[in-house]
Amino acid sequence: MADRPLMPLATAVWLIDNTSLTFDQIADFCGLHPLQVKGIADGDVAAGVRGIDPITNHQLAREEIEKGEADPTYRMKLSRPKTVVAEKPRKGPRYTPVSKRQNRPDAIAWMLRNHPEVADAQIAKLLGTTKTTIQAVRDRTHWNSQNITPQDPVGLGLCTQLELDAVVRKAAARKAKLEPAAPDGPTLEPASETTAEPETAEAEEAEESREVDLEKVFASLGGSKKQEADEDE
Repeated sequence: MADRPLMPLATAVWLIDNTSLTFDQIADFCGLHPLQVKGIADGDVAAGVRGIDPITNHQLAREEIEKGEADPTYRMKLSRPKTVVAEKPRKGPRYTPVSKRQNRPDAIAWMLRNHPEVADAQIAKLLGTTKTTIQAVRDRTHWNSQNITPQDPVGLGLCTQLELDAVVRKAAARKAKLEPAAPDGPTLEPASETTAEPETAEAEEAEESREVDLEKVFASLGGSKKQEADEDE
């Protein structure tokens, strides 16, 4: 409920006729200009408008009127409803005024470029369009593709920022749920790698050097025996 009565002119007519409130007090409560209230009292404004009692409509308490009549500086407060009726959820695609329907392809292009995680069904419901139109914009087969310029749907007046944020959050949560979680720590290596004997270049070089050293040893031993045999002769 707004901070003003439902029918401000009719309410002002009743307050002028049935209370001693000042024009400023009535104007403040009804959301009108004091000159408008003076014009109503003079019959120049809202001529023929029937006054509506804000007390019976539960928009103003009688105590508020009494406080205002006793103190000209007092500003009356609108009564709040005791129960709040929840807004009926909207079903089906959003209705888009005719004057704004030509901007929907621009909004669709903006959504496809900036929020690819949002499903086509969500875009269709948010912007009041169809999946066929969304696919045509995506494939650039739309009849007006050359003139489509991505624009924020909030700036175009096709939805509110709260509605857009809710759709994006829902799509992001669905995407995170479908994607597999990455491992937090290191994983175990395959058994074939951990049990295999290491074959490195250093090991091969060491083996070769060992073979070379053995040959030198046997050669030197053979040369020494031959030299002793010569000396004995």
